[in-house]
Amino acid sequence: MTLLLCERSTPEGLLVSVCDADVLGETFDNGDVSLTVEPEFYDGETASHEEVTASLADAAVANLVGHEAVGLAVEHGFVAEANVLEFEETVHAQYLRL
Repeated sequence: MTLLLCERSTPEGLLVSVCDADVLGETFDNGDVSLTVEPEFYDGETASHEEVTASLADAAVANLVGHEAVGLAVEHGFVAEANVLEFEETVHAQYLRL
């Protein structure tokens, strides 16, 4: 599976977005809530697991969509599995370092 990584510098710190390439541009529902994996926000460079992990370690805020992207964040302790949201065929998580 291919991961897409986008990094943006903000006054509050590094903003990272990561998604599985196959969910880019898709919209998923979860009851009254929907999630669109906007290319303007999530499209980025193809990245390895190591590159994504390093980016998450530097991130002040991260948004993740897709089983591989979210699973990697959970595996490395950036996101607790209990905080992962399910949307139809995918998952979503946010990470905020305070």
